[in-house]
Amino acid sequence: MKSKIIWIVAIILSFFVGICATIIVIKYINSDQTITNKNVTVTEQDSISEAIEKVYDAVVVVEVYNNDRLVSTGTGFVYKKDDDYGYIITNHHVIESNGTIRITNTGGNTVEAKLLGSDEYADIAVLSIDKDAALEEAEIGNTTDIELGDTVFTIGSPLGVDYMGTVTKGILSGKDRTVTVELNNGSFVMEVLQTDAAINPGNSGGPLLNINGEVIGVNSMKLVEDQIEGMGFAIPIEMVMSSVERLEKGETIDRPVIGVEMLDVDNPYALFYNQITLDDNIESGVVIVNTVDDYPAEKAGLKKGDVIVGIDDTEISNSAYLRFTLYKYNVGDKVTVKYIRDGKLKETTMTLDKSAED
Repeated sequence: MKSKIIWIVAIILSFFVGICATIIVIKYINSDQTITNKNVTVTEQDSISEAIEKVYDAVVVVEVYNNDRLVSTGTGFVYKKDDDYGYIITNHHVIESNGTIRITNTGGNTVEAKLLGSDEYADIAVLSIDKDAALEEAEIGNTTDIELGDTVFTIGSPLGVDYMGTVTKGILSGKDRTVTVELNNGSFVMEVLQTDAAINPGNSGGPLLNINGEVIGVNSMKLVEDQIEGMGFAIPIEMVMSSVERLEKGETIDRPVIGVEMLDVDNPYALFYNQITLDDNIESGVVIVNTVDDYPAEKAGLKKGDVIVGIDDTEISNSAYLRFTLYKYNVGDKVTVKYIRDGKLKETTMTLDKSAED
């Protein structure tokens, strides 16, 4: 009987000890969570609304009409105003249809624009409109200080006037990218900025902007493949502004040439057709098919079958990179051309001339 009483007392004491321990634990947890249970107010810290407002009214829709039929649409932005006109930058490929160019501003006003000048290789065109239709002027920035991962945004008209003023935001995904584009007279390499901000065809010619609302590039193209998403490209603003003043005046941008007809080394059928045979160990470069009389290549002694593999310290892999490299020089500059002839690497110096079209 005595042992039974002791057992009952032990159970009762255990019960009370358990209750006390539970109360202590609950109080401890509640006191520890008093901070985490506070109401939290979330504030948007990375809003770009002020930057958008700063440049929004400088962006316009660019449309080209032939016989009152819309043939091309894109975006542009006012980069300068004077007492009479507003000046707009857009892409060459937006206005190359040679029709009537009309500009619609964010106020809904549509006016006719004049084409002052354009450059196919830089994909830049300069237009002018009446100053009253140029509501605001965009601030030109630079790409020197911007870094990978920095916030960028665009304003444009991806589907024409109905969606004008569309804003998309992303980051700078790459600097000094090179992409190959097909032009009317062959391939050309462009040096561009890469962003994941959504850029659609109607955004062409619009501004790529930094977090301060300054223009750092001109949207030019989008890489569109089934397996690739979110890769947009813009021409660096420094490259754009280097040509703008001459285009304003209607001047032609002189491109230096060496005066050759050429083929890439990876085009065996065309080489065979032109009766040119290369050594098997030549995997890249530009093959000379013919030289033009009195032009730099002919004067420097280059001839059919020579393979250009370098200009100064730059390796030349194909004809697109040859143009890309040459166009970094000015007419009259001297360059050293490295080439292969009869299996031997040779060099020659030449002075660059104006393009044959000039």
